[in-house]
Amino acid sequence: MATSSSQYAGPWTAPKVRQQFIDFFKERGHTFVPSSSTIPYEDPTLLFANAGMNQYKSIFLGTVDPNSDFAKLKRAANSQKCIRAGGKHNDLEDVGKDSYHHTFFEMLGNWSFGDYFKKDAIRWAWELLTEVYKLPKDRLYVTYFEGDPKLGLEPDEEARQLWLEVGVPEDHILTGNAKDNFWGGRNAAHLVNQDDPNVLEIWNNVFIQFNREDDGSLKPLPAKHVDTGMGFERLVSVLQDKRSNYDTDVFTPIFTKISEMTGARPYSGKFGKEDEGEIDTAYRVVADHVRTLVFALSDGGVPNKDGRGYVLRRILRRGARYARKKFGVPIGSFFSTLMPVVIEQLGGFFPELTKKTADIKEILDEEELSFSRTLDRGEKLFEVYASRAKESGLKELNGADVWKLYDTFGFPVDLTRLMAEELDLGINESEFDAAQKKSKDASKASLKTGAKDAVKLDVHDIAALEANDAVPKTDDNPKFVENNITATVKAIYHAKQFLTSTTEVPESEIPPSFGILLDRTSFYAEAGGQEYDTGTITIADSAEFEVENVQSFSGYVLHIGQLKFGDIQVGDSVVASYDNSRRRPIRNNHTGTHILNFALREVLGDHVDQKGSLVAANKLRFDFSHKAGVTNEELKKIDAICRDWIQRDVKVYGQDMDLAAARKIPGLRAVFGETYPDPVRVVSLEYSLAEISLDIDNPKWRDTSIEFCGGTHVASTGVIRDLVITEEGGIAKGIRRIIAVTGDEAQEVTRSADALAARLAYVSRLSGSEKDTGLKSLSADLNNADISLLRKTALKDDLGRVRKAFDQETRALQQAAQTKAVDDLKQYFSENPNSSLYVAEIEVDGNVKTMQSIAGEVKKLGKSAYLFSVDRSAGKVAHMNVLASGILPSTFNAKVWANDIATVLGGKAGGKDDSAQGVGLEVGKIQEAIQIAKSTFENKIRPT
Repeated sequence: MATSSSQYAGPWTAPKVRQQFIDFFKERGHTFVPSSSTIPYEDPTLLFANAGMNQYKSIFLGTVDPNSDFAKLKRAANSQKCIRAGGKHNDLEDVGKDSYHHTFFEMLGNWSFGDYFKKDAIRWAWELLTEVYKLPKDRLYVTYFEGDPKLGLEPDEEARQLWLEVGVPEDHILTGNAKDNFWGGRNAAHLVNQDDPNVLEIWNNVFIQFNREDDGSLKPLPAKHVDTGMGFERLVSVLQDKRSNYDTDVFTPIFTKISEMTGARPYSGKFGKEDEGEIDTAYRVVADHVRTLVFALSDGGVPNKDGRGYVLRRILRRGARYARKKFGVPIGSFFSTLMPVVIEQLGGFFPELTKKTADIKEILDEEELSFSRTLDRGEKLFEVYASRAKESGLKELNGADVWKLYDTFGFPVDLTRLMAEELDLGINESEFDAAQKKSKDASKASLKTGAKDAVKLDVHDIAALEANDAVPKTDDNPKFVENNITATVKAIYHAKQFLTSTTEVPESEIPPSFGILLDRTSFYAEAGGQEYDTGTITIADSAEFEVENVQSFSGYVLHIGQLKFGDIQVGDSVVASYDNSRRRPIRNNHTGTHILNFALREVLGDHVDQKGSLVAANKLRFDFSHKAGVTNEELKKIDAICRDWIQRDVKVYGQDMDLAAARKIPGLRAVFGETYPDPVRVVSLEYSLAEISLDIDNPKWRDTSIEFCGGTHVASTGVIRDLVITEEGGIAKGIRRIIAVTGDEAQEVTRSADALAARLAYVSRLSGSEKDTGLKSLSADLNNADISLLRKTALKDDLGRVRKAFDQETRALQQAAQTKAVDDLKQYFSENPNSSLYVAEIEVDGNVKTMQSIAGEVKKLGKSAYLFSVDRSAGKVAHMNVLASGILPSTFNAKVWANDIATVLGGKAGGKDDSAQGVGLEVGKIQEAIQIAKSTFENKIRPT
């Protein structure tokens, strides 16, 4: 097999390999199903989609919506986008070190859902590999399940025989786990499943025929399925005769672009000590990681500090460090510059890659730039800590230093570990854990004292500033147009005093909060319902102030927070950078608020006035005047107008205008009673303020949204992606409140609504007590669900109809069962008039009320009875007795009788002397209990 960095020119290019697989199975009756998202929003058990079968779980589990396309699927084929990083399946740390590990890969697969089984799956697999792809038969090995005596499973001789029938030599058919199908280059039977690099697994054919029960046993399924998965990158390496996935045209275009960007030597496919300077390792890491990032971000993933977001952040930071350290290039827009080659390669088959390129670039650059600053500081401090350990003859870094790198300087712990490993150093874990605990305890203490220690300027502070010509009012115009601006520190404020240096702020175990005034800022100070920005104020590598709050006092914008490290002095030049990952959803929500305001006026009337608002990162809240509740039909119209504005993707304009002139604009929205500055900032949709100013009295301006607003907004409405109203209600007489979400939050609530709809479809197909329990649980969850108000109303209506039909059906069944049980009872005594006892198992699903009614009929007849009924869904037995009056001996009563039965069935029993009942757990012993009920009565009771 060859290793080469040159472009592949043979017959099996990567796109052709993929398409041939799809075409092969389409010709055999399979439906092509596009890959599901790498972000499995509907499956909280997964960080990322990591296997081809993930999207078919509902089919395998029988929970698929019967009205969906998936319910009709019998055969399917596709190439699934997979990410294995973080969680149970985590290949991140191995990427770059060998020839085959990836965090992103494609999984080619074909599926049968209760259709064909082993014979066709094996026949087609062999045909595709040997007749279509023309792999040499003598280099292919297969395995079949070797059996498991502990589970009572025999070897899969059926599969073995089928492999023989298609032509696989007997010495190439090996026992092993059902997932092991291997390819090799010679008679390699002794190497299969031994992690030998010359033996490569390419295809798993999984035959699903058992379900593992709660007790661990395996029960045959009513329908058998096929689930196969073939690693696309591995298959390409085989067909292109390459030893490594990275030597194929899946990666060579990316390597070529990396070489162009960095000036590095061409990729040569070396590993370990042969890879001088780890250049080839860096090629592999960067190429793999850019693929993962582009796919994950195109599917809605966002790097952040939690869950899958943190995994994506780790991937970006790992790749960025390799780029800077091994290729020697600056980072800040490295991945976004590399991104187009990935989209060009794969955007045809995965068109979703082409939809949000601007958003992906913004997120990548923002994360990378932030990390570049972190890396600058962290690497220098790491070198200090590492040198100190080496000089002291230690094999471990001080754990407190490692925690400080993370907590104070934002340097990822996993990156510290990697850098330490490169120097043959470990980390003192006990010291690290102790430092982490101390920091968290201090953080909790600071929360308790936060309210009374809030940093704010009072009237005396403002007067002192206005008397000081050296401290001008803050120019905050940059907040509308740019981030990462250079500014000058004009004042430092702590404990009612203006200081000249942060060194004057007293040190304490709980880091003190204080304020910084700049001559200009890109931060948004809380105002007009919009929440403040957070971010950092930094001096290169020497100081960082973490901004946790921003407030404006008479034009002085105070940045409130804590000093992370270093020293800042009045007069210092700093870089002010707001957190765009927080600002972005706030922008969405603010423009969304304007769109909602417009829609409310259009649907409810001109009397609608804004009475308050909140624009936060996770939602928008809008209070408005309206005497009646908003009807469902009105909500539908409001929703349609909002969606139309977003789908049309019109531009959003903002500029200052003369206040008197601006008030003349037809349809202008402003908050009643609010005092506005002159000039005033005006925000409009679709039409620019320049155009509006030229014809200010034109009535057509009423057909768009125009508002006085000093907040931050998106560039165009399409950026919002969606707006979903989740709540509407009254908060005071004549005042209504709407809460809505946009962007990622809107997509999340939509997914939640879809999941509830699928649940309702599933529960609707159940029966008996299982359906009753499912409907009750769904009703509770639906009431508490944070989803579209329109969807919630529709789902509640659907649920109500299902509940009503079920209750009617249940009552009819109960009445029929009760009638039959009473008829059986009367028939028994009609046929046995001298009998004083009736013992029977009745089919009423353990319904106690029904059993009590039947017991009442027994009393009317002056007889005695013991009734049993099994609730199979609960795995319990309800039992009840009644004794005719006048036959109770002093040593026996209904309670004693019931307790005798409880010793057989388990559970508890109780009641009165003439009637008792209980619930048992031993369903299988019901016949034994019936016999004991009869014999006990016969032995204890002597009818008078």
